Amino acid sequence: MVHDADSGVVLARRELGTVGHGGGHHVHPDGSVYLDIGEGQDGVVVLRGTAGAVGGDGTAAFTTYPWHDRCLIGLAPSGRQFMTVDHGQADVSFHRHPDGEVLFTLPVESFGYDPEETFLEWSGGYLTEDTAVVTLGGESEDEEEWFRHHLVDVRTGTPGGAITVDATGPYEMVPLGDGSWLTDGPGGHPVRRSRARS
Repeated sequence: MVHDADSGVVLARRELGTVGHGGGHHVHPDGSVYLDIGEGQDGVVVLRGTAGAVGGDGTAAFTTYPWHDRCLIGLAPSGRQFMTVDHGQADVSFHRHPDGEVLFTLPVESFGYDPEETFLEWSGGYLTEDTAVVTLGGESEDEEEWFRHHLVDVRTGTPGGAITVDATGPYEMVPLGDGSWLTDGPGGHPVRRSRARS
């Protein structure tokens, strides 16, 4: 549903044709909203609603992307592209906004890991307009879970090295797009950090 921000009145409503375990909203700078709906083992539905297209008849323009195996992770600060991770956690892709065309894809082995032992977490995002963070994880020989954050130059499609992040879990780091990120601090309160200070 699309609501009027002032009054709360429903301006538009659309049946999505999906059921999910949860959804994530990503607001684009142009005012449209990406919605990522996780369907558990059945995959993921990603769609985009254009609020500016709401008409007097209560309709809105929606685009459903043609894949059910890509989890939306984040939007570039400018909104020119977005990042997804394969539902099976084998690769990360970067797509052009708004049509979703794949600009480039990096499989696990692009970061120097064995794809039989390592996977991409459904986390990360854009550290800056030109740099994304992806999170890789796996288990050690003694079954200890591990994760590492790696940089990607989104201008060239080149994977970079690991970045040190003081985090206790693979989903704790939240890139903010301006070179900084949030992690949990003492007592569970968020702490903002950057590469210059970390």
